[in-house]
Amino acid sequence: MTLTFATSLDSALSLGPGIRTTLSGPQSKAMTHYLRSRHDAILVGVGTAVADDPGLNCRTDTASRRGNSRKDHPPHPRPIIIDPKLRWDFTRNSKVFQLVRDNNGLAPYVVTAVPRPPDDKRQILEEHGGKFIVLGSDKDATSGDSSLPWPDILAAIEQENLHSVMIEGGGSVINSLLSSRNRGLVDSVIITIAPTWLGQGSVVVSPEQEVDTESGDKVPGPRLEGVQWIPLGEDVVVCGKLR
Repeated sequence: MTLTFATSLDSALSLGPGIRTTLSGPQSKAMTHYLRSRHDAILVGVGTAVADDPGLNCRTDTASRRGNSRKDHPPHPRPIIIDPKLRWDFTRNSKVFQLVRDNNGLAPYVVTAVPRPPDDKRQILEEHGGKFIVLGSDKDATSGDSSLPWPDILAAIEQENLHSVMIEGGGSVINSLLSSRNRGLVDSVIITIAPTWLGQGSVVVSPEQEVDTESGDKVPGPRLEGVQWIPLGEDVVVCGKLR
């Protein structure tokens, strides 16, 4: 699993919850689409789906897309939306479905804890080739905690014959995967750093602070190893593996 995202100099993803904020320059955006072409699926949380109306396809030329010469892999990644309580009020006019009808993307799989998703939403998904993946129980769907366990999510994705997943956001998804309880799930981290500050009140990448179980002292969080720094236009891309 690859965790990739763009941040400002103050580790912010957007100006605020639900505010679409462009950070990546053209070169690093091209890199992102190349990375999408090398994965079976691209995953985002419901907040990103609601805020951005994303297409979640691969905008590289057809010849370079992964699987162009392999019948068992389509030329676009499968979008995965983590939406435990079905907050994403998509319609047939949502961008991801327009791209499907234009033969330029795949329909999403929506992972939810709602045991009986609405029939109208199910119909939209299924007529475009997508579907709901229901995890958890009725209690999970109605509880205040809107999270689903990452091992369960990844196991469900694996069952769909999707073996490589690229995680793109948003903030709660990224911070959750960088926490100590989930860190072993991530193979690689690729971060685009844009030369700007977004300021206080923005959505930031800042996982929970860790505490030594024996001493009770605060300790540094995750650290990358095998790091490479790559300038791309005005941006800098840092990539590595979690220690």
